[in-house]
Amino acid sequence: MDLAKPRIDIGLHTNRLEAMLAFWQQEIGLPFDHMLPLGGGLRQFRHDLLGSVLKINNGRDAQADTGASGYRELLIAKEGLAAPRALADPDGNRVTLVPAGYRGITRIGLSLGVRDAAAHRRFYEDALGLPAGEPGTVLCGDSVILFEEAPDAPSDALFEGLGYRYFTIQVRHVNEEHARAVAGGGREGRAPLTLGDIARISFVRDPDGNWIELSQRASLTGSLD
Repeated sequence: MDLAKPRIDIGLHTNRLEAMLAFWQQEIGLPFDHMLPLGGGLRQFRHDLLGSVLKINNGRDAQADTGASGYRELLIAKEGLAAPRALADPDGNRVTLVPAGYRGITRIGLSLGVRDAAAHRRFYEDALGLPAGEPGTVLCGDSVILFEEAPDAPSDALFEGLGYRYFTIQVRHVNEEHARAVAGGGREGRAPLTLGDIARISFVRDPDGNWIELSQRASLTGSLD
């Protein structure tokens, strides 16, 4: 995969905007970057996450609780820690501060509960073209994606719903990467489309139906062609 940025971004949905902003900005210490209007009353509050972006999405209309996605936990490397420190935000999303280097994490990691870890590793390595990391993980630049086999993992999570719903890979050519992912066995979530002069994006879905955004962002690639 031809990455335009060497790390992933994380997207979540919430109905409790003020409490969530307070937690992520004050408890976790993430700098707020800006608010991006997405249309239809949806706003995205973007925060710097060690070079990644935490995207807190909040809509004019309340988001329904459609059940959890496979994205179970965000892990954030923090200097000076001797052991992992488990926390949860006001919506119950799990976030764990970990010593730098824990399971190969130097910035962030994203843990997935999956029904078949081997099938997910094949998809992420072969269809998405991400290299293997430590056992049970793949790498997207310096971000670590971890697979934990879980028989109760959802098999068809909706994009809509509360909590962690997707992660974003910034690429140089979204059309090519989208076609490769679908040809490699991924399900198409949304075909490529252009958002003004900001980005060209698409969504693909992994073997359990978890949503993955592919984004060709003009500020990173210089072009949406």
